[in-house]
Amino acid sequence: MSLVLLIEQVLNGLQFGLMLFLMAAGLTLVFGVMGLINLAHGSLYMVGAFACAAVATATGSFWLGLAAALAAAALAGALIEIVVIRRLYARDHLDQVLATFALILMFSEGMRWLFGSFPLYLDVPPLLAGSVTLPGGIEYSLYRLAIIAAGLLVALGLFLLVGRTRLGIRIRAGEADREMIAALGVDIGKLYTVVFALGAALAGLAGALVGTIQSVQVGMGEPVLILAFVVIVIGGIGSIKGALIGAILVGLTDTLGRVLLPGFFGLFMGPSAATSVGASLASMSIYILMAAVLVVRPSGLFGARA
Repeated sequence: MSLVLLIEQVLNGLQFGLMLFLMAAGLTLVFGVMGLINLAHGSLYMVGAFACAAVATATGSFWLGLAAALAAAALAGALIEIVVIRRLYARDHLDQVLATFALILMFSEGMRWLFGSFPLYLDVPPLLAGSVTLPGGIEYSLYRLAIIAAGLLVALGLFLLVGRTRLGIRIRAGEADREMIAALGVDIGKLYTVVFALGAALAGLAGALVGTIQSVQVGMGEPVLILAFVVIVIGGIGSIKGALIGAILVGLTDTLGRVLLPGFFGLFMGPSAATSVGASLASMSIYILMAAVLVVRPSGLFGARA
């Protein structure tokens, strides 16, 4: 493999990882603060993608579609929290899993009823179309670079929000001792709604950004949700820094594994067999990474030690 191709794949892995971070950051906030297992988080990713595609198609503006994705996902998240999730905090995790799985089915059928079973497609906005020349003469997609930049800006914004603002203090306090901050006069219900809506907006943003790379279709959020769970297990539940590092590790492992492993096994076996074995191991690589991290750090890279 040439150095140029390797650098391109590293950038692809970084872009994929930062998209996963947008999903995992909201998921780890919800689980860390509320202690809630939310299987419907992938459905909010799908809501953002469909909202962006529908509004961008109707108006011809990707940026209006992006704003609509954030608003629709945040609104859907707030409504879910008020109507359904609020009744699950005192229940065990099995009840939470069953209820949020039911939400997946409802969202999937709702999107199918509204938009049909055929996929929608988003065009890259003209401002971000084409490619740019990086140092070393590497041609790379401007849109993918924009996703990388957006992911890093969101990460910086979350660090500042959680670490430097009054809301962030309440979020961290709610994660540590929700009964105490409720006793001190903080409206824990409003705090939970804000946190859930924020996590939903991040998922919707991820769906909107990825909608131009792949088709927008019903059920697109569930595979990404699985990877987001892998990210927060690797990074540590409740840790934004862990979500960022874990997402980048997962993105690079998955992308480079799919490129490097078939070539590696091609040194020892025929091309077709090497491709099959390499592709199978590449699909397993992120789970092997997760298992290796848990052997060394059962709470994740940045999770609280028991």
